[in-house]
Amino acid sequence: MNSQTISRSGKPLFLNRNLMILYAVTLTAVMGVASITPAFPQIARELAISADRVGWLITIFTLPGVILTPVMGILADRLGRKIILVPSLLLFGVAGTCCALTRDFGMLLVFRFLQGVGAASLGSLNVTLIGDLFHGRDRAAAMGYNSSILSIGTAVYPALGGALAAIGWHYPFFFPLLALPVGFLVFRYLNNPEPSRHTGFREYFRNALKGILTRKVLGIFILSIATFIILYGCYLVCFPLLMDERFSASAPIIGVIMSVMSLTTALISSQLGRLMGLFSGRILMIFGFALYSLSLFLIPEMPSTGWVLIPVILFGVAHGLNIPSIQTMLAALAPMEYRAAFMAINGMVLRIGQTLGPIVMGFALSTGGFSMAFITGSLLSISMIILILFAIR
Repeated sequence: MNSQTISRSGKPLFLNRNLMILYAVTLTAVMGVASITPAFPQIARELAISADRVGWLITIFTLPGVILTPVMGILADRLGRKIILVPSLLLFGVAGTCCALTRDFGMLLVFRFLQGVGAASLGSLNVTLIGDLFHGRDRAAAMGYNSSILSIGTAVYPALGGALAAIGWHYPFFFPLLALPVGFLVFRYLNNPEPSRHTGFREYFRNALKGILTRKVLGIFILSIATFIILYGCYLVCFPLLMDERFSASAPIIGVIMSVMSLTTALISSQLGRLMGLFSGRILMIFGFALYSLSLFLIPEMPSTGWVLIPVILFGVAHGLNIPSIQTMLAALAPMEYRAAFMAINGMVLRIGQTLGPIVMGFALSTGGFSMAFITGSLLSISMIILILFAIR
């Protein structure tokens, strides 16, 4: 079922069966970290490990993706989307469930690594398939809906994980069991086109590299890195510290405020199809980075916890515009035969942003305090607007 058929039938796009299956893949992709972090204090106590070592459960999970995500993208172009996606979901589900059954930290790390191998392709193949299945404004709308689902998942999983962790530290690790029925749905019911394989591997690699090494595509990769430096550095690291030190906000209050950002992102992303009927993706990204800059400038200037909600909502609007716009533009630039590689490399570079964010903003925080950290993020946002104006046309 293609996007034109959906439009002619009048059926809402977000209820398309293919897209709903991809929602499930997206929710699977984000559960690997968000659902288990509330259990970290209990894991440290029960397994008698230090607080810094428990963080390895994230590092060992994300590490395979840095190397394997581009490899999985190439294989998905050459072998087919389902041939990579279905085994990845099965490995994610089995290895994740094994985490729930072990009581040894060493084995827990082994299973988390294997789970990370399974997760490596999920976050890029879902948007690759959206790019394959939909076109034009329908593609933008579908990317927006998918981003909304992702934001809702990142807002809800910590609460669900925390509730299960109250029963026992290992219970949040049972979430990956859900990947098994998702794998069956993808195998049995996902009706997607597969790329043709008319070229040899050398020609494929040469053509893909030629398409990637263009000003527009490289510019989009830089935008992805900057977006996640801002998100992971300014918002996920510096913002909670600011709220604690300056306003003595409790952890639940900080969590509620951060959930407001995620829900705002979900709302704005869901309207991307309509917005792209009024503005180009380029204009929406410029507006998004302008809102990032304004939000980050305002956050350390707010006089109380209540006032902080204003720049947090602005940040959520910016994120809701940026992420699906970047994905939509990149999917449009990538020919179907190379799209998985394009999206996979974008998945790799955003992981670079996730890694650099805490380092860059941590350095700014240590040298100039909160104002320096947020001003650094604000200036980075402005520099991305300049990049869009001159490099992405």
